[in-house]
Amino acid sequence: MEVKSVAISVEGMTCSSCVHSIEQRLGNMSGIHSVQVSLEDKNAVVIYDSKLQTPVTLQEAICDMGFDATLADSTPQPVLPDRVFLTLPAQSALTPRQICAMLLSNKGILDVKVSSDQRTAVVTFIPSITNGRHIAQMVPGADLSTSVPEVTPGMWEDSSWSQASSAVLRLKVDGMTCHSCTSTIEGKLGKLQGVQRIRVSLDNKEAVVVYQPPLITAEEIKQQIEAAGFTAAFKKQPKPLKLSGIDLERLRNAQPKSSEASQRENSSGAGTKMVVFRVEGMHCNSCVLNIQSSVSALPAVASVVVSLENKSAAINYNPSLISIEKLRKAVENVSPERFRVSLPEEHENLALFPTLASPLKSHPASKDPSQPLTQVVVINIEGMTCNSCVQSIEGVLSQKAGVKSVHVSLPNGTGTIEYDPLQTSPEDLRSSIEDMGFDASFPAKAELPVAKAQPEAQLDSHKPEPPSKVPPAHLGRQESKTISKCYVQVTGMTCASCVANIERNLRREDGIHSILVALMAGKAEVRYNPAVIHPAAIAELIRELGFGATVMENCGEGDGILELVVRGMTCASCVHKIESTLMKTNGVLYCSVALATNKAHIKYDPEAIGPRDVIQVIKDLGFTTSLVKKDRSASHLDHKQEIRQWKRSFVVSLVFCIPVMGLMIYMMVMDSQLSHAHAHHNMSSEEMEALHSSMVLEYQLLPGLSVMNFLSFLLCVPVQVFGGWHFYIQASRALRHNTANMDVLVVLATSIAFLYSFIILLVAMAERAKVNPVTFFDTPPMLFVFISLGRWLEHVAKGKTSEALARLISLQATEATIVTLGPDNVLLSEEQVDVELVQRGDIVKVVPGGKFPVDGRVIEGHSMVDESLITGEAMPVTKKPGNTVIAGSINQNGSLLISATHVGADTTLSQIVKLVEEAQTSKAPIQQFADKLSGYFVPFIVAVSVVTLFAWIIIGFVDFEIVEKYFLGYNKSISAAEVIIRFAFQASITVLCIACPCSLGLATPTAVMVGTGVGAQHGILIKGGEPLEMAHKVKVVVFDKTGTITHGTPEVMQVKFLVEGNLLPRHKMLAIVGTAESSSEHPLGAAITKYCKKELNSETLGTCTDFQVVPGCGISCRVTNIEALLYRKNRMVEENNVKNVTLVKIDENADESVQPALIIDAELPTTVTSQKYSVLIGNREWMTRNGLVVKNEVDKAMMEHERRGRTAVLAAVDGVLCGLIAIADTVKPEAELAVYTLKSMGLEVVLMTGDNSKTARSIASQVGITKVFAEVLPSHKVAKVKQLQDEGKRVAMVGDGINDSPALAMANVGIAIGTGTDVAIEAADVVLIRDDLMDVVASIDLSRKTVKRIRINFVFALIYNLIGVPIAAGVFLPIGLVLQPWMGSAAMAASSVSVVLSSLLLKMYQKPSSEKLELRARGQLRHKSPSEISVHVGLGESGAGSPKLSLVDRIITYSRASINSLLSDKRSVNSVVLSEPDKHSLLVGGFGEDDDTAL
Repeated sequence: MEVKSVAISVEGMTCSSCVHSIEQRLGNMSGIHSVQVSLEDKNAVVIYDSKLQTPVTLQEAICDMGFDATLADSTPQPVLPDRVFLTLPAQSALTPRQICAMLLSNKGILDVKVSSDQRTAVVTFIPSITNGRHIAQMVPGADLSTSVPEVTPGMWEDSSWSQASSAVLRLKVDGMTCHSCTSTIEGKLGKLQGVQRIRVSLDNKEAVVVYQPPLITAEEIKQQIEAAGFTAAFKKQPKPLKLSGIDLERLRNAQPKSSEASQRENSSGAGTKMVVFRVEGMHCNSCVLNIQSSVSALPAVASVVVSLENKSAAINYNPSLISIEKLRKAVENVSPERFRVSLPEEHENLALFPTLASPLKSHPASKDPSQPLTQVVVINIEGMTCNSCVQSIEGVLSQKAGVKSVHVSLPNGTGTIEYDPLQTSPEDLRSSIEDMGFDASFPAKAELPVAKAQPEAQLDSHKPEPPSKVPPAHLGRQESKTISKCYVQVTGMTCASCVANIERNLRREDGIHSILVALMAGKAEVRYNPAVIHPAAIAELIRELGFGATVMENCGEGDGILELVVRGMTCASCVHKIESTLMKTNGVLYCSVALATNKAHIKYDPEAIGPRDVIQVIKDLGFTTSLVKKDRSASHLDHKQEIRQWKRSFVVSLVFCIPVMGLMIYMMVMDSQLSHAHAHHNMSSEEMEALHSSMVLEYQLLPGLSVMNFLSFLLCVPVQVFGGWHFYIQASRALRHNTANMDVLVVLATSIAFLYSFIILLVAMAERAKVNPVTFFDTPPMLFVFISLGRWLEHVAKGKTSEALARLISLQATEATIVTLGPDNVLLSEEQVDVELVQRGDIVKVVPGGKFPVDGRVIEGHSMVDESLITGEAMPVTKKPGNTVIAGSINQNGSLLISATHVGADTTLSQIVKLVEEAQTSKAPIQQFADKLSGYFVPFIVAVSVVTLFAWIIIGFVDFEIVEKYFLGYNKSISAAEVIIRFAFQASITVLCIACPCSLGLATPTAVMVGTGVGAQHGILIKGGEPLEMAHKVKVVVFDKTGTITHGTPEVMQVKFLVEGNLLPRHKMLAIVGTAESSSEHPLGAAITKYCKKELNSETLGTCTDFQVVPGCGISCRVTNIEALLYRKNRMVEENNVKNVTLVKIDENADESVQPALIIDAELPTTVTSQKYSVLIGNREWMTRNGLVVKNEVDKAMMEHERRGRTAVLAAVDGVLCGLIAIADTVKPEAELAVYTLKSMGLEVVLMTGDNSKTARSIASQVGITKVFAEVLPSHKVAKVKQLQDEGKRVAMVGDGINDSPALAMANVGIAIGTGTDVAIEAADVVLIRDDLMDVVASIDLSRKTVKRIRINFVFALIYNLIGVPIAAGVFLPIGLVLQPWMGSAAMAASSVSVVLSSLLLKMYQKPSSEKLELRARGQLRHKSPSEISVHVGLGESGAGSPKLSLVDRIITYSRASINSLLSDKRSVNSVVLSEPDKHSLLVGGFGEDDDTAL
């Protein structure tokens, strides 16, 4: 019984009654264990038996009730059951059968088994529904058993007791950062013997392990998790398990390498013995492979199995040919000669090996040695209609005895089954499928099942083979099989070399036809033969390359979607004609045509058919069709609609506001004249009233209604309706969602002013008042004018902040020229198509000045390409056949033909746009604080406004003189009460007008938008506000070494010739060595070939045959056909000799010690004869193994190079040592300046590398870093970053991401560095598009500038509100500060605009230029001496700092180095020094590493 859980989204529920009815309906269905429906979350979580129900049937059941149900997650999650043991009462009224029935009737109980003595019951249940204590209470008198009872043969009614012998262990796991971590833990534990199931949850930070305690202990499982670099703790201590002798025997027999198996294996190799060594000093799988390949090359060794986890090497050897001591030395001598090998005390005991090897999970040993352990059969299945069929077939077959794994493919109509031939047969499996109602048959000529390769064989091979290989006999038959396609999610890729690495290695595997990897999408599309290999094995192959890989179940993600406009349809039959024709077309998965809208929605498989083919099919039916045009402009970013809307609002308000302001000014002038006359002429109130009524505007049209008030009312109404329309809509929406924003304040202020005035007017008319009341009809128009002006200016400014993103979007080409090529790349035809119609694999022509429409690979032509808008690199990049191009970049001078590799949303440009869009919409933590503040701000201001109103009313009635004194425009014709109320209203409305949460809300997002936009223009992609804000708090910058501080590609630093020039001329040796290494895939070999080609000025070299490579040692081969190369070189030599001889004649006083060979390049050969050279290139051990003696002086020269962090390689031609080549990964030129600048910014800089401490120290001294962590495993980099964070430091990690992804995710700010398209999207917070370390400085500098700008904005906004609100409330009335409402709204608009303009100042940001920084650092850049560098090896904190050298020691060391160098220079007569430093530079600036600059 397999229990699963699925979440279903449910729309249409209105109350708890709906919830109850859904729970009741689903609860009554068979196989349902639990239903939880949430009205708030609008979903239903159902736990069900997957044999009886499927997610689709549950969804349909909810739909049948009248609700809209959709599957939130198409893949249901398995639910791990738990078991409890009950001790049944001796005297019970219930029979065992009744107890079982009673327990099974309860929800959550899956299975009950009662022992034959009827004393114990094992209950399997779902822990989320019920628990052991509750189950015990269901059976009267039953007790919970603390341990598993003793088992006797035949005790249990069911034979599957071994299932109950498993224990469940729950562990809390800390340190996981992404799904790659969960895959690592699951992969590591899944290989352990005794572990049956494992599920790791990233969200819960929990691992649930089902295991067999006799085979493995809980403590061992915990240690394995900790060995992977995570912290683990038991959530609940596992219960001890007791088993009978029979069960233990059965478990022992299931062990993969039992004693008999070992002895059988040993006896097979006549007279061989097994020895197990303990090996210290292994760090990764590279060490394991080195030891396995080197030791297995020895003739006396039959097999080698090396375990990294157990630090052991088990070797099967012939004791008559080699001794144990020699074997031990052979392991110790394996490169890099750092391993410490010892023998365990009981090495004679062969039984030791199985215990050491036990963590490697294998299949049970078969009874017949000739019988393979498992077999694979492919069965054709017809009649499947949906995923439900797939799940039911997989569910039934996986329950059958002997079936190891089942993979059913709906598109291919096949099932691939891995089974144990001793327990079941292909015919039995076929009949089981037919019993379920499907037609099943074996493929023609492929009835024979495929034998699986045994794991032991895999361990011995250098390269692990995929588990399901087909014997050669069947290979021919299988070729005709249909090809399947699967998608694999790949994590940990950082650059184009990762993509090339995966594609190159997987293409070599049997059964894989093609592979295409998309870097930005992190996805691989693989076409494979299901009879040879299955998707899980493909994912495992990718994982072995060091990347995270999971098979994507939903293959539909690769489907293409096409939206078309179809013209010419007249009726339903046209629709049917198009739909039926398209559905018959191969590759079309779904088609829907709507007659009313003339639109067609089509889903298709891009592998089988393209969008242009679909359009052609519709055209052939007689209809015209075109693409639905997408909005490619960045119109949603330029705020045009909002700008237009607020401009209109401003103009409407202004038109009506000007007359209102005119009326107001006129009244103010008249009022001041009246009060002046009143003061001087002592007019009575009756005279005043008479004068008042004689004024034109105060003339009463109706009693109580003056011309002034009537005109003000007429002008105010349109503004209130049209000018305030948007404010009212926004405010109503806000209030509906129980929030209060700026619009609520504006609406409150204007509505209160308008309604108050309107009511006062009505009261005056009702009372037929002689004196006209004072109204506020002038307030709303003036408020709306200033606020809409502010909003208009604000949106204009906001449009400017998104310019960078709009520019990125506008880079996308709209059309592409697709060409058809004939034989020899002859151009047959050209066609202009929409960019959406470009298919993968199309040949696209790009003319000079044109944009690249898609990502692709150049197949013909040479040109320069401007990629500045994408990478920020100003210099054009040369493109020739084989180079990749990025969509959006501009072709400059030559026409190019490119093959499209990524189209549509998969292009690099689309991914960058998506990244920047996400960044600009994400919130910084400081902004979340501002949003929270704004939420409380509006209610607070309303409260202040109300308090102001009542305070002034009370003050006015208590002491009228205060109001009389400070109220502008007071005249005695108005009653005191009206004056007080008018003044109080004016103050409270001004408070509402002046308060501005907008400026607070705009402070952060505008600065973040401008900051991320400016960053994108400089090639720095910042993923949102949080990393932008966090970067300024960073105190420690941790650099990875390879590919970050260094170039990541080795280069030849020096070539020293060890033979006389007349025996082997310089260019001849270079030609031989270059040709030999041209067949090698090793990076050192590639570096040597590249150097030789450059020196010989030739792209082609000679011929290499009999090429052999021994990993960790070197290569051997034969080289021919270099004569043509030498002859071409000799022409140049002849010309040089003429010049050089002239020079020798001129300089008669030349030093005698100068050899002619150094000046005269070589003698010219008279005849060209083809000669074969035997070549050996490798380390000391390789030369010694091939019988060549390495002299002391050569050995010393090699040691000197190794001390300086270089790799020294020896070359021998025809059995004579002739050259020493020093190779090193060179430091980037800007690294030293970047480190110095970061230190001068007050940051601590640390170097972290997996490389050895010598190399790390050498690199650190060159760039000026004083703290180094060397030999750190990739999994321990996370722990190292965590260690720094635990010290209270904020850490920025800079890496190229190949193995830095977890550390990048763990760091406070992860900075991924790449070149061009090589963007490490996954783990990093900041992505530097250019491969320039100065951008690390720029990103931290930009963060500091942005945060500074945000703080300035906050100060603007807060100071404005803190000062403005009290002034408006009348607090500063005694010093004469009084504000009218319109003044408040003007000030409010000004504050918002000032904040946005302040943010726009960031657009002036300029990256710190290298030239200025170099000038500032001049004279202060110097290499560090070894004594200044503290190196910490591995995870240990106490690093071995270099010993302090006294001045005498330095001089002695200097002298020794100088003498050695002079001696070695004399010996290598024909030596070419690429980068020999001035010896005297060792004294200056301490005993530093030599600077490798080519002369």
